[in-house]
Amino acid sequence: MLKIERLLINFKTLEEFKRFKEYGMQELSMLEDLQDNIIENDSTSPFYGIYFGDKLVARMSLYQVNGGTNPYFDQRQDFLELWKLEVLPGYQNNGYGKALVDFAKSFRMPIRTNSRMKSADFWDKMNFEPVKYDMARDKGENPYIWHPDMDGEMTSGETA
Repeated sequence: MLKIERLLINFKTLEEFKRFKEYGMQELSMLEDLQDNIIENDSTSPFYGIYFGDKLVARMSLYQVNGGTNPYFDQRQDFLELWKLEVLPGYQNNGYGKALVDFAKSFRMPIRTNSRMKSADFWDKMNFEPVKYDMARDKGENPYIWHPDMDGEMTSGETA
């Protein structure tokens, strides 16, 4: 079983994120997010990752959003935004991305994400559904949503 870790906001994590920037698209870069919030060893980081040995090989950011600003779900409720999920080349197709998504699902809250870089098939496999595009709301994004009731593989109280 893969261990998901909350990443500390520190200079070591900043260096690890630079490795992702070498391979990923600019839109997935978390360097600016991290630099804007850097406080040595801040444990309230929205960043999560998976290490292979001492190398960060997969990461995402996960933010809780107040339901008052929720245009994606039928009811006004708090939800999670899962952003910038990325797995380094050479580590892809080994379950790291799925492990991060399952970790987010374990909070049993609705999740919104944005399908990028030809990732729609991945989100479909994770039981996310595309949202009907609304130009004013989505502003060029490709939102996908997941709700705990949509996932038959987990029951209330289970964790990934």
